[in-house]
Amino acid sequence: MTIRDADIADAKELLEIYSPYVTNTAISFEYEVPSVQEFENRIRKIKEKYVYLIAKEQEKIIGYCYANTFHARKAYDRSVEVSIYIRSGYKRKGTGKLLYHALEERLKKRGVKNMYACIAYPRKEDEFLTKDSVLFHEKMGFTECGHFHQCGSKFGHWYDMVYMEKLLDR
Repeated sequence: MTIRDADIADAKELLEIYSPYVTNTAISFEYEVPSVQEFENRIRKIKEKYVYLIAKEQEKIIGYCYANTFHARKAYDRSVEVSIYIRSGYKRKGTGKLLYHALEERLKKRGVKNMYACIAYPRKEDEFLTKDSVLFHEKMGFTECGHFHQCGSKFGHWYDMVYMEKLLDR
């Protein structure tokens, strides 16, 4: 497995990974799958300031992660919001761990102090959302720092959202 910076040309394959999260889960609160062009624009915008990484096994992209703006005001420039998505069939094989470790190292070199993850959270697990993302982030050293109740609705269910943080300068 190799980790490298994402390119705009990766957008179609990254969208293949992301689409099932939109259409089949409440992990993403998006209702519509973005177009390839929209995904290209997202990658371009993120890479202007932050880091966007992919994990590749042989010639297939199996996961990706990125850091993006936490909040727009200048005082937040050393804090980022992070996201990670792994291709179906490749979860629990260490891909997420490798991606996040690479992301953390690159962010530290850029002077980033805090990573935040905004995670959809089920009050009760169902077919659309489990607590796996929170458990993964806990294993990666994140701790919960905020909990919003019934703030997102998808597939006829209300879901909570938690913020988790990892302080990189400790």
